Amino acid sequence: MMELKNIIFTAVFIISSGIFLFNLQKKIKIIKTGKDEYRWDNLTARIKKTAVLCFAQIKIIRQPFAGFIHLAIFWGFIIFLFPVTESFLNGFYSNFSFNLPENISYIFSTVNQVFSVLVLFAVAVAIARRYIIRIKRLQTSKAGNKDALIILFLIAGIVVTMNIQSAAGNHFIPGNELIPITKILSAILPAGAINYSNIILETSWWIHNILILVFLNYLPFSKHFHIITAIPNVFFSKLENKYSIYPINLEDENAESYGAADTNELSWKQILNGFACTECGRCDSVCPAAQTGKPLSPRKIITDIRKRSEEKYKTGSDKKLLGNYASEEEIWSCTSCGACVYECPVEIEHLDTIYELRRNTVLTESRFPAELNGVFRNIENSYNPWGFSNSSRADWAKPLGIKTLAEDADCEWLFWVGCAGSFDERAKKVSAAFSEILYKAGIKFRILGNEEKCNGDTARRLGNEYLAQMLITENIQTIRKYNVKNIVTACPHCFNSLKNDFPQFGGNFKVLHHSEFINELIETGKIVLKEEEKTKKITYHDSCYLGRYNNIYDFPRNPIKLLYKNYFIEQKRNYEKGFCCGAGGGRMFLEEKNSEKININRAIEIEKSGAEEVVSACPFCMTMLNDGFKTINGNKMEVKDIAEIVLENSK
Repeated sequence: MMELKNIIFTAVFIISSGIFLFNLQKKIKIIKTGKDEYRWDNLTARIKKTAVLCFAQIKIIRQPFAGFIHLAIFWGFIIFLFPVTESFLNGFYSNFSFNLPENISYIFSTVNQVFSVLVLFAVAVAIARRYIIRIKRLQTSKAGNKDALIILFLIAGIVVTMNIQSAAGNHFIPGNELIPITKILSAILPAGAINYSNIILETSWWIHNILILVFLNYLPFSKHFHIITAIPNVFFSKLENKYSIYPINLEDENAESYGAADTNELSWKQILNGFACTECGRCDSVCPAAQTGKPLSPRKIITDIRKRSEEKYKTGSDKKLLGNYASEEEIWSCTSCGACVYECPVEIEHLDTIYELRRNTVLTESRFPAELNGVFRNIENSYNPWGFSNSSRADWAKPLGIKTLAEDADCEWLFWVGCAGSFDERAKKVSAAFSEILYKAGIKFRILGNEEKCNGDTARRLGNEYLAQMLITENIQTIRKYNVKNIVTACPHCFNSLKNDFPQFGGNFKVLHHSEFINELIETGKIVLKEEEKTKKITYHDSCYLGRYNNIYDFPRNPIKLLYKNYFIEQKRNYEKGFCCGAGGGRMFLEEKNSEKININRAIEIEKSGAEEVVSACPFCMTMLNDGFKTINGNKMEVKDIAEIVLENSK
């Protein structure tokens, strides 16, 4: 027969669980208002990724101290599942016990209490960081800060009452003095006060379990709902090419609009992103737009999804995500550098949402910054953003005697020059330098000349999917006409488009960036570097589209390190944490207004590092850095491409 305690607890448990499940299914319904998207491929890889990111938390611990704090709380709660389960089952049946052997029970108790100390320490530090030290990225709204405080106090209360239970319950068990917290708390209880100890045990048991149920039911109304949504969000995240863009079916006759203006036009995964956001601010802390005073906050874009989707579900309000929550100024501030996506510990895909919002303004509303009118027109009519005649695309190559595929298709490699490498005066020198390297190495290569068109990256990142797809398909047809298998390019934007975007439309080719190719030529001895060590302090600037997008970091560095050895300087923001030049996402063709310019921010950092020369592997980065140095020091800092460095220092 059930005791009164069991009856009351069972009723409380059923009611609170019912409330939680009711609110949970509402959240699921909101998420399902998004458009269908298939994310069930490669389950093995998804499970592995979830284990690594959610349980090993390798992204969290990239920031060691903050990572330790979160890891302690997370694993503390995993460890606490055992005593919490036993405590709950005591509520249904008072005499329930797992009855573990004494030595095993001692180990569990000790580990449990060690993690109790770690969790309480972590909670104290978390409160200090947010409310005393006031770390910038952790500051949200007053409601957000209050929400975090409630959660932290609930966690502390659950841990403290769990240990008071343990102390009271073990007060008269021989050997409890070996268990750290039990020993301390047991010493507080009057010796022999059995009844008093039982009162403490029962009181702490009730408070402990009620706090857990309160915590559980508070989650759906808190940003800490990510405790439930983070794991599925990681599981359903992109496995490869996380910075890629999904193509639009432009031939769908039933489509009434393109892109997204509101949450119902986003995918269910993009809405899930909103509910998975921890509001930790790591995305904002690395976003070049946010860090230079632009209106963009990647965190706000994602939390706006959550707020708008909830509002739309509850009230049916005719407001929209774009306009009433996220402004057009915000979405046009994005450089598509991908730093937010890289940093996010729960694999939120910020760029996908920004691209969808851009697509809607461009394709559906025909509304975009005035500067882009000329850019789109130039790309469509002249196949390059600047409007140069496409018939002059190969003029830079004539003095070098470089043949086009139309003249002679017998070659091993197609050198995809790109718009910058064909028309920009500074970038043309890089094209010439790389061609000289290929000649030196005996590589049989050709160019497309005026048959080459813009690769579509700029149009696509700016939301003009129609123009991008037209360019991509036409370029694929041209490449196939000559039966090209291997492509090399000196532009990371061309490289990323050829490698990751073209296959979406049937263009599958072997694609290398020129830094990869040069590195291979040096390793195989086809290019031999001079042996004397250079004494000028030199540094390398990571291109976002080469680095984060395609994981190419060391190929451009290797030749520089061989030549400059002890004079090579790394920037503080380098490799995966490299800082954007400001040109990506079409920002190359948009003016930065009323805030610090991103390229100047980067130029100042490089100058302060003591470097005397900068190496780039991207024509966009080269242009932006040159402009930045011209502004801050009259262009005293020389910016060179890796191809120029290697050519100058090869035998």
